[in-house]
Parts: sequence; C-alpha cells; structure tokens
Amino acid sequence: MKSKGLYVVLVFMVACGFIALALQFAGCQKDSPEPTSDEDAQARQAAVEAKIDDLQSPVAAPDDWPWWRGPKGGNVCVASQNPPMKWSETENILWQVELPGAGHATPCIYGNRIFLPWGDKKQQTIRMLCLNFKTGEKIWQREVYQGEMPKIHGNNSHASSMPAFDSEKIYFPYQTDKEVRMVALDREGEIVWDELLSPYTSIQGFSASPAFYRSAVIVATDGKENNKLTALHRKTGQVIWQTDVPADHESYASAIVVRVANRQQVILVGPDHIRSYDPDTGNHLWEFDGPAQCYVAVAAADDKMIFATGGFPDKALLAIRADGSGNVTDTHLVWTSDDKAGYVPSPLLHDGLLYAVNDKGLFRCYDAANGDILWDEQLDGNFYSSPVLVADRIYVFNRTGKGFVLKAGKKYELLAENELPHGVFATPVICRGRIFLRTLKTFYCLAE
Repeated sequence: MKSKGLYVVLVFMVACGFIALALQFAGCQKDSPEPTSDEDAQARQAAVEAKIDDLQSPVAAPDDWPWWRGPKGGNVCVASQNPPMKWSETENILWQVELPGAGHATPCIYGNRIFLPWGDKKQQTIRMLCLNFKTGEKIWQREVYQGEMPKIHGNNSHASSMPAFDSEKIYFPYQTDKEVRMVALDREGEIVWDELLSPYTSIQGFSASPAFYRSAVIVATDGKENNKLTALHRKTGQVIWQTDVPADHESYASAIVVRVANRQQVILVGPDHIRSYDPDTGNHLWEFDGPAQCYVAVAAADDKMIFATGGFPDKALLAIRADGSGNVTDTHLVWTSDDKAGYVPSPLLHDGLLYAVNDKGLFRCYDAANGDILWDEQLDGNFYSSPVLVADRIYVFNRTGKGFVLKAGKKYELLAENELPHGVFATPVICRGRIFLRTLKTFYCLAE
C-alpha cells in the first residue's frame, strides 16, 4: 500500500510540473518580460534621454564668445577691455592666418580655442578648423561633410553658420545638396553625432546659427519648403521637439532664445512673419505679420519688446511688445521705422538706444522707447557685418574691409577709420582686448 501511495504522489507531482510548464509557454506567468529587439531598447533609451530639462543651459564666461552674438546674446562685449582703435596691414596685427577655404561664420571662442568652419566647392568639403587663441596655430581640423555641394548665392558661403560651444561639444549646422544637418564634435574634433534637421532647398543657401536652451540646441531651417524649428538634445542629437514654420517664402535668420515679457521665448524673424515660440515645447506663442517676405538679421530685445529689421522686398524696423498671444499685428506694434531699415546687418541695443546700419551704409541711432531718430549718418560702402559694442565704442565693418569706430551715445561721433584687404562679410568678435576679424581670405587677431 505504501508503494502504491508513493506512486500516486509521484504521478501527481509530474503532472503539476507539466501544467506549470504549459502555463509558462502560454504566457500566463505575468512576471516574465517579453523579449525585445536592440532597436526597441535603443528607441526607449533615446526617448528617455531626449528631455528639455535634464541638462542646464550653458553658461559662458564674460570674456568668451561661444555662440552667436556673444554670452548675453546682444553683440555687447565686456566693457573693461581696451581693443585697438587703429589697425592696418602693418599696424596692430598680433597674428594672422590664411584661411584654407571660404566662410562667413563669426568665430566661436572658448578659453584657448577658436573654432572656424570653412567650405570649398571644388574640393566638395566642409570642415571645422580649431586654432590656438594666443598664437593662431592650428590645433586640429575635421571634415564634417564630403560630397556634392548645394547651389548658393554668390555672396553666401558653405560655412556661414556660426558654431556654438557648450564647454563640451561644438555644434554646427550645415547644408548638403539635399538637406540641413547638425554635427556635434568634441573638444578634440571627434564627431559625436550628426543628425538630420530637415530636407532643404534654397535659392540663397543656408546661414542660420544655433542657440542653446536647457538640454537643447535649437536651429531654424527656412527653405523653399519643409520649414522647421528644431530642438535637438545636446548629448544625443535626438529630437526633443520639432515645429513646422508655415511660410510661402524662404528666409535666412537665426532663431534666438531671450527672456522678454517675463517669459523665455524663441524669436524667429521670418519668413513672412515675426514669430515667438515656447522653448520648452516648441509651441507657437504669437506672431506679427510682415513687414517682409525674407529676413537675414536677427532680432534684439529688452525686457518688454523685440526689435526686428527686414528685409526683402519690403523693409522696416519694428518694435513689438512681446507679451501677446496669437496674431498681434493689430495690437502690439509700438513703433515702426521708414523703409531705410537694414536687411542683413542685425540691430544693436544698449542703454535704451537702438543702433542699426542698413545694407547701404546708413547708420542710425533710435530711441528704443519710441523710435525717434537721434542721429543718422552715411558710412562708406555696403554692409553685411553687424555692429559690436565695447564700452562706449561701436565697431562695424563694410564689405570691402573698412572698419569704423563710432562713439556710442545720443550724438554721432566718428572715432576712427581703418582698412584691411579682401573684404568683410562676417561679424567680428572682440574679447580679452583683441579683435578677431574674418575677411574673405584671412583671419586676423588685432591687438595693441
């Protein structure tokens, strides 16, 4: 009897084991995770990383110039420095470097390094050059694109976007024959990631520079179609958000991030409208119709208003209250200029005065509060480069390479005129008492 009972128990145990195994294969054991592919795991990880708030906004030292329009975003330099007021081919040139290719990008300066992109149509290449701040010696050079080059305007270049540096990586948007991409390189020039921003075709060619906000590097791509405003994660290159920009025309201005009207805003001038977006989400905040179809210059801002100049075919400089929502064309215009406003050079705002030079050299000082013209003077030549302020001096260069030093303030005073060969399209950088000037062929470091 005992052996028979033991046999029954064994049979029961074996049967239970088969039942448990059958239930497991049938998916009834809830604690067993479903198998996933490597691609699914990577996608989930990217989704986790692509957040707007898991990195802090980069902070620049006041004597660096690591992104477009400088540490405070207004082309206003540290006031305590004393850059030269006079220079020539034989005077106050600390060092100079012959550039290997063409580019209109403003130099990006951080610590002891200067980052300069250049392109060459014949070689079918776009490269990033890193120079020593003190000597101009090459530290490294990296190719970021090799292939068919896009058609661009004769006054544009294949390296017109200023790089941005967040102390770890250099971010540089560039145009191929079919699209605009963003590349991130580390301090030694190794490519960390290279991601698509959008398909892109254009009559003039791409030129917008990137801006930082929290985890994101933000850039606009306003071509003939597929116009986008895109925020990529600085660490991974993954899209945090991407917003369509409705437009009937292409445009070329950089998006900027400013705190105005008690909130952070992305301001994009053009195409067809002046627009504001929420940098956390990419959601549209407000827009103002016109005054032009196409824009190049970026806006200036104080704590309540933005000041935007454009463009083509119509021209005007506008002051717009930035506290609105929806279409604010009929409600938020504070003042507007006549049609002698600039298209390419960006305005400069400081101490309640707005300085603006137009493409044909008419330089004006406006009262920013009401648009009154305090002075206007005609400078020699045509202009693409934007004015830069150091203490009570304004530096600005025309397209042939002549540099003007003006006294900032309510009365016009020309302090100096100087000239270098080859022409200037890029906006200069002034830091640590030196003027870093990119001409069409040579990169100069000017200092006394």
